[in-house]
Amino acid sequence: MPLSDIRVIDLTIARAGPTAVRVLADWGADVIRVESPVSTGSADSGRLTSDFQNLHRNKRALSIDLKTSPGRELVVALARTADVVVENWRPPVKHKLRVGPEELMAVNPRLIYASISGFGQDGPDAGRGGVDQIAQGRVGLMSITGRKGQGPTRVGVPISDLAAGIHLATGILAALHERSRSGKGQWVRTSLLEAMAAMLDFQATRWTIDGETPGQAGNDHPTLIPMGTFESADGHMNIAAPSGRIWVSFCRAIARDDLLDDADYSDPPARSRNRDALTSEIAAVLATKTTNEWIAILDQHGVPCGPVQTISEAFQDEQIQHLGLTRTYEHPELGHIDLIRNPVTMTRSVGTTARPTPAADEHTDEILTELGIDEATIKDLRATGVVR
Repeated sequence: MPLSDIRVIDLTIARAGPTAVRVLADWGADVIRVESPVSTGSADSGRLTSDFQNLHRNKRALSIDLKTSPGRELVVALARTADVVVENWRPPVKHKLRVGPEELMAVNPRLIYASISGFGQDGPDAGRGGVDQIAQGRVGLMSITGRKGQGPTRVGVPISDLAAGIHLATGILAALHERSRSGKGQWVRTSLLEAMAAMLDFQATRWTIDGETPGQAGNDHPTLIPMGTFESADGHMNIAAPSGRIWVSFCRAIARDDLLDDADYSDPPARSRNRDALTSEIAAVLATKTTNEWIAILDQHGVPCGPVQTISEAFQDEQIQHLGLTRTYEHPELGHIDLIRNPVTMTRSVGTTARPTPAADEHTDEILTELGIDEATIKDLRATGVVR
């Protein structure tokens, strides 16, 4: 696998950090997840949830009490053997535990130390804890999500966590590539706030360049028309026919060639100015046939379109099933489990789930033995609560 020669020490919690590590684990990195004995124990039942299984697949795991000197020394020993360390605590925590980039890169100058925080590693709010919905609201995403006049709306997935994780994974891979030239590690970092700002994409530049404050547009595209969700005779469908040849093909497909000659809809700016009227014209036509009937017609005319499906319907979709987006593997307690595979396919390299999420201390002896720690010492570490 592409990253089978890379060792990652996973100190992450919650979702953003584990998302970054999951990318590396899916590509075959040897990921060693370090958990606190305090966070395991009675909470072990939570490990069997679908969410936890999804976040922590393809790893080995051990539990270490980082608040003890012997526990810290174990993490330092792991860092000596590692290519990457990933954490997403509040910024002061790593320094308080003395496992920050300065300490770990001092013992391993080739180490890539990677961090995610809520609001950045420095600045007036750096010490605050941050979660997905807080970032969604603060960066403005909730102000452009949902229907106009219905108030701020969160996105249906933890998008700032996921974006920060994926951006950090990209940064880690870039730093590993740079290390192949320089021989030196570096500290790679992002935050929920930074990643979410980047995800605003053209909505952000509507402000930074055009000086326009975007608002809510519901299921319509904010600037292009017709491009959004419409009701059919039996449900909803998405259509994208905002300009050029596609707009002409769409009007002909719905037998409304007259729209092409209407000055109110003559070009994209005109259609945007007259959005409500045009939407009403289109909606009246689309309500006369079912979603599948319209998809067949629009496909013949080359107009991008598709159904609006539930999650269960989506995973029964013929194309999604053809792509094989899920992988089944065996969990010792849960049996057959289907997880979403890595979404990238390569010609030669394999990127797929390989091992189930481990128990918190499943590989403690194995990993400590790899560090050269003998059986008696491991027994003492366990007896004193440093490891579990």
